Amino acid sequence: VTHVIPVVDGFVIGSSIKSIPIAGKDLTQFVQQLMRERGEKIPPEESMATAQKVKELHSYVCSDVVKEFGKYDKEPEKYLRSVSGVNSKTNQPWSCDVAYERFLGPEIFFSPEIYSSDFTVPLPQVVDNCIQSSTIDTRRALYRNVVLSGGSTMFKDFHRRVQRDIKRIVDQRSQANELLAGNKLKSEPIEVNVLSHQMQRFAVWFGGSVLSSTPEFYTACHTKAEYEEYGPSICRTNPVFRDL
Repeated sequence: VTHVIPVVDGFVIGSSIKSIPIAGKDLTQFVQQLMRERGEKIPPEESMATAQKVKELHSYVCSDVVKEFGKYDKEPEKYLRSVSGVNSKTNQPWSCDVAYERFLGPEIFFSPEIYSSDFTVPLPQVVDNCIQSSTIDTRRALYRNVVLSGGSTMFKDFHRRVQRDIKRIVDQRSQANELLAGNKLKSEPIEVNVLSHQMQRFAVWFGGSVLSSTPEFYTACHTKAEYEEYGPSICRTNPVFRDL
């Protein structure tokens, strides 16, 4: 699951949190499915590991899927990659080509309908919905500071694609509002900025480590002695709210 969480002045706007049922595991399974349908002869026991390797080492985000297909069809030797290994059961070497999977894998965040019909809202639209459901005085600040977190956001040009698509949604809304006003009112342009940073892959772990280093963190923890006295039911209460 991928979450979109609005944070303003250090406080989470809980009512505006959005999520989509797509994450890294889904991407790996989609790459695996594509390679299987293309007829690549990968040992079944190596299939998932190979898909994960393709995802982590060869995948990237493209700006236009149709143009990208054209590039591969025109110059396959330039864009094709290969993955090889040794069958863990037979010890026989094997290899396979990596083609459209390189850009179609990450594309499920922007065109989820190619993966599943159960959820068809693109990630940039979910981000926009999240910001629009927040209070109006926080929206411009949120658009200026869209921070990425997690390994599935590490693909090349991922942040540029998210920023471009969100900007398109915002600009189309502004133009529609101006038309409704008879072009008598001009709205101030909204700045959209998606941040890619060094701690992106481990941002969740880093945030947890910072939280655990504060003195207040230990006041919200259950001790081993308390667990042994009360049992598992103690985990259903939060010490932060104990005295309220």
